Amino acid sequence: MSEFVEYLKEVFERFGPVQPKRMFGGHGLFHDGLMFGLVADDTLYLKADDATATHFQDRGLPRFEYQKAGRKVKMSYYLAPEDIFDDPEVAETWARRAFEAALRADRKPAGKRKRRTRPT
Repeated sequence: MSEFVEYLKEVFERFGPVQPKRMFGGHGLFHDGLMFGLVADDTLYLKADDATATHFQDRGLPRFEYQKAGRKVKMSYYLAPEDIFDDPEVAETWARRAFEAALRADRKPAGKRKRRTRPT
C-alpha cells in the first residue's frame, strides 16, 4: 500500500475509520462497508451524485475517467479538493458528502441501479 493511501487514514481521522482496499490497480476507500473514495495513481477522488456533484463542479474539479474499449468512461467520483489535506474539518465535510452519496447509491432499488450484466 502506498504512503499516500496510508496518509489518507490520517486525513479522514475526524470523519472516522477508513479502510483502504486494493482494486483495479488502485485503492477504494471504505467507511462502514461503503466505498466513498477512489485512489488512482496516488490521486484522490471522492464519490458524488446529483445532490453533491455541484460542490465539485463549482470548483472546477474533474470527474475520474478512464479509457475502455477505445471510449472514455466517466465514473461518479471527482478529484478531491486540495484543502482537505490542510484542514481536518474540511476533510471531514468532504468525506461526509462522499459517504452520503455512497449511502444514497446503496439505497437505490436493484432495478434502478445502473449495472451491466454480461450477455449469456
